[in-house]
Amino acid sequence: MPAMKPTNSLTRWILIGLFAGLAVGWAINSNVPADQAKAIAGYLSIITDVFLRLIKMIIAPLVLATLTVGIAHMGSGGAVGRTFVRTLAWFIAASIFSLGLGILMVNLLSPGVGVGLALPAVDAASGVATKTFDLKEFIGHIFPKSIIEAMATNEVLQIVVFSLFAGVALIQMGARAEPINKGLDAIMHMMLVITGYVMKVAPFAVFAAIASSIAVEGLGILWTFGKFVGGFYLALAVLWAFLLGAGAVVLGVGEVKRLIPTIREPFLITFATASSEAAYPKLLDALERYGVPTRIASFVLPLGYSFNLDGSMMYCAFASIFIAQAYGIDLSLGQEIAMLGLLMITSKGIAGVPRASLVVIAATLPYFNIPEAGLLLILAVDHFLDMGRSATNVIGNAVATAVIAKWDAAEAPAPVPVPVPLTAKEVASGGQG
Repeated sequence: MPAMKPTNSLTRWILIGLFAGLAVGWAINSNVPADQAKAIAGYLSIITDVFLRLIKMIIAPLVLATLTVGIAHMGSGGAVGRTFVRTLAWFIAASIFSLGLGILMVNLLSPGVGVGLALPAVDAASGVATKTFDLKEFIGHIFPKSIIEAMATNEVLQIVVFSLFAGVALIQMGARAEPINKGLDAIMHMMLVITGYVMKVAPFAVFAAIASSIAVEGLGILWTFGKFVGGFYLALAVLWAFLLGAGAVVLGVGEVKRLIPTIREPFLITFATASSEAAYPKLLDALERYGVPTRIASFVLPLGYSFNLDGSMMYCAFASIFIAQAYGIDLSLGQEIAMLGLLMITSKGIAGVPRASLVVIAATLPYFNIPEAGLLLILAVDHFLDMGRSATNVIGNAVATAVIAKWDAAEAPAPVPVPVPLTAKEVASGGQG
């Protein structure tokens, strides 16, 4: 697939939008009454909402076309199966590590101990809808009853399942599948052109997202929750180091150094908008520019957006134990291990739910007798933390995709050498040079 050209100017405008949003948001918060600031923030958020809706418009057809064509080009069901197993194994290992690191860091930093904030009453309503994990519902939800419904609601995991069936079916059809492959390839290119149009809105969306958040909350909220916010971002920095380090083990240090600037734009877009989805098309393009084959990028990335949310999983563990610390609840090692296992499952069960991390935390707290009202402690800064955890999801999925591509290339069959015809002299001498 011809990739969109890298645009350093887009990165520059995104950074300008980010800092301008900080300045304008601070000015509104400092000089405008709270009710008016909230109204202004509401108007500003229209720009961000439009941008995110445009991104959602792209995702379903882009995932369906790229993943189906990518699988069809793998050439055999066995190749699909091997890639799927490797991808899932990497995701599970990354998930366990992210959750374990979150639990370790929150215990080392103890941001909830002596937090110095008025604790909500244990029976106060958090305002976050709880959703207990139901294995039957989870498994049933994976499989689409209608691909049209799945695309209409942007159920990425269901689109992935349909695309797996469709791609393998196209492999079996052989030459008869060629017209469908060409049609899907054309759709894929069309969606990438549309992505280029949509990305022109990104700097404005970044500006509006930052300005509206700061206008309402102010920069002071970050000082009030400084220990929690700072501790979490320190934990994220450690996670970034380990993810990139794991990538360096497989890819090599030089390749990771080349990967980092390649994913800079999707990272910034995600960080500023606090939405992993916002960067999906741009991340797909960036990985292909890096050198990941289309069939691998279009296979691994959609799965990653459902199963490889490293930053979100770390946040669930970190925030859950932070709330326990704030209420003076000591969790045993066994309970923390049980929490890791529970979060490992529930974080997969509600992928795609708005503010999914809060819903996962709300579902987890009752299992360990931690007041759900503790969510009220973190709601004020959740958006600022969502920026970091969403951007971390981009790093995790980029590294995973590059690693799977390296493994796939290592197993690719070596080209069959083409015999060079002997010269007349070599023939006469019996083939001796």
